[in-house]
Amino acid sequence: MAATGFLLPALSEQRIFKRHCAPVSWCGHRNLRRSFEPPVAATAFLLPSFSEPRIFKPHRPPVSWCGCLNLRRSFGPPAAALPASSGQSLLLAKADLLDLISDQERGVLTEGNPARRSEIVRAVEALSVYGKDMTTSGPSLSGTWRMLWTTEKEQLFIIKNAYLFGTKTGDVLQVIDMEKGLLNNVITFPPSGVFFVRSTCQAASAQRVNFRFTSAVLRGDGWQIPLPPFGQGWFESVYLDEDIRVAKDIRGDYLVVDRAPYTWTE
Repeated sequence: MAATGFLLPALSEQRIFKRHCAPVSWCGHRNLRRSFEPPVAATAFLLPSFSEPRIFKPHRPPVSWCGCLNLRRSFGPPAAALPASSGQSLLLAKADLLDLISDQERGVLTEGNPARRSEIVRAVEALSVYGKDMTTSGPSLSGTWRMLWTTEKEQLFIIKNAYLFGTKTGDVLQVIDMEKGLLNNVITFPPSGVFFVRSTCQAASAQRVNFRFTSAVLRGDGWQIPLPPFGQGWFESVYLDEDIRVAKDIRGDYLVVDRAPYTWTE
């Protein structure tokens, strides 16, 4: 997700957020990697307590992912070892990335596992080969995107520490409207809390989008607090299809998102 432009105070980790379970529709692909070798290539605010906190229930990615994940059972070598022109290779690259991030609690566990981070980055790079000729800064970028995994420390800090404020982190979203030139970074706190940063955005190239923060709001049930964001930046969507998007940003962070089954609005 694009950088939120907030500086976060250091808080000691007292406990880890309950494991973000992989969706059922991924067809048990965590176990797939047992049969394969690793891939070759490849913001400051305080959250008040929200009433009736609930444990976040993981989302279910599109059913169509099952097919590409099952391909790994049939074709053997990692996608990066196959010809770039092969459609099967693309599906394998996608499946390999999703497999690697499936048990990482949206990136929380990756922070303490440099080896896994390196594996995931290689998988991102392998998949980006198939997106190098894509135009990903146009209408296809618009929509409500839900975070599956990131290296962005601000996002991970909130995911890990929301419990300190009596709540849980729900979906983390990036809502983009390229026609209107708007981008919202959204963090939900069920049942009724939300923090979002508004931005303007504009395509700078076939894959790069520039953005500038304009305002931020922390909202609960019947109240809201405006917060002053600052900064600007860019991100590049190095791969995008009907299911997922993979992006790199100005700070070198990575983001993997899927298309949410709903549209978020303010």
